[in-house]
Amino acid sequence: MTPRAPALVELRRVTVMRGDRAALVDVDLRIDAGERVCILGPNGSGKSTLIKTLTRECYPVVSEGSSMALFGKERWDVAELRSHLGIVSPDLLLACTGDATARDVVLSAFFSATRVFPHHDVGPDRVARADAALARAGIAHLAERPLAILSSGEAKRTLIARALVHEPEALLFDEPSSALDLGARAELARAMRDIARAGLGVVLVTHEVAEIIPEIDRVVLLSEGRVVGDGPRRELLTEERLASLFGVPVRLLEHEGRVHACLRS
Repeated sequence: MTPRAPALVELRRVTVMRGDRAALVDVDLRIDAGERVCILGPNGSGKSTLIKTLTRECYPVVSEGSSMALFGKERWDVAELRSHLGIVSPDLLLACTGDATARDVVLSAFFSATRVFPHHDVGPDRVARADAALARAGIAHLAERPLAILSSGEAKRTLIARALVHEPEALLFDEPSSALDLGARAELARAMRDIARAGLGVVLVTHEVAEIIPEIDRVVLLSEGRVVGDGPRRELLTEERLASLFGVPVRLLEHEGRVHACLRS
């Protein structure tokens, strides 16, 4: 029998404190390599804490039976982890300010920074890899433009290129459509779908049902720091489930594989 590949994420009875409050409570979660998963929950459900736990900004409480592993390892150098798990988040976008070009932002990933500084060793190989990542994100023509003058959608795609430059095994998207207009959201969705179809693992963390691309196979529902549902998207994205999760009556509409939620009048 072929050994089972290490999971992208494996949490067992994980509790994480933020101040004097438990933001995650006794969470069990396994995401296998190559899976395409959405973590869905309202504001305050623990999504941000879960992301910070996966990126090693927050750490679980040490307790009997509790464990956490990423790609089969419990201990990671954070810079090394970035080569396995690419991150696309609003926090990262806010950090990428100034006159740095799109290419510089992508190159900064090699140094765990948000722009290229004079002491960074940028060689032709890294420049070529950065340009290839920009092309893969569909924005090769923006390489020389400062991030500050790009549209929100173009900036988000620059972050996708930055996440892809290490050729990671999976990408983590944190509320990717925030602050985007309808056109930019459509472009971002196309980029995410291309990534998923290429075989990369995708972990989407959001409170927006409409952000869930058709390639997402599994949905995990998070509420008050606990996993309250986990299964195939067809079973989890129902009006009854979402009404319970968000605490309001919900009506669902589906079009071309995308589900949209609105308040039921």
